[in-house]
Amino acid sequence: MAKMIFVNLPVTDLARATAFYQAIGAVKNEQFCDDTASCMVFSDTIHAMLLTHEKFMQFSPKKIADAKTSCEVLICVSADSRAEVDDIVGKAKGAGGGVDPCPKQDYGFMYGRSFEDPDGHIWEVMWMDVAAANAAQSAAADA
Repeated sequence: MAKMIFVNLPVTDLARATAFYQAIGAVKNEQFCDDTASCMVFSDTIHAMLLTHEKFMQFSPKKIADAKTSCEVLICVSADSRAEVDDIVGKAKGAGGGVDPCPKQDYGFMYGRSFEDPDGHIWEVMWMDVAAANAAQSAAADA
């Protein structure tokens, strides 16, 4: 079985956060949702658990960081093409998210952009041409 990742995010407005993630392409899994949590599915192996602050505090004794003023983590998901990177970031903008809070990355064989959700959590979206990256690494090693 493939390993799965569940990213747990504290949110201030569960309905707003759920609508935002649906707008960028995540699907709500009702089986794991209630008035304190929304399970948002990006793929068979990637899920985001949106949790009210009260629910999130049941899992950690630490203070919840304000993602609008500090950064604890950058979450990066892959895309199948450069166009898909731009499409996802465009959807985030259309849903009220911040666009490119981190510098764009364009190395030819790798392209990435980022967006910020309504609570300030930063997501990077990255595409990479693996064959071109491997060729570049081999050429550098041979030099």
